[in-house]
Amino acid sequence: MRAAIILVILLTVLAVVFTLIFMGKGDENYGNDSKRNTTNLSLIYVVVIIISLIALGFYIWLT
Repeated sequence: MRAAIILVILLTVLAVVFTLIFMGKGDENYGNDSKRNTTNLSLIYVVVIIISLIALGFYIWLT
């Protein structure tokens, strides 16, 4: 159990460090493309929610 906790803490620290390292290397055109990015993310969320609801309904129907 102790090894698992140490591994989780280590991975969390590494994730924070790499996030801070790569945060400075952003896309210069992100501001111009933000509307397209927002639209794409919204469509992805809508599709995932619909598929999840269909899967949930199918699961409930089978049980």
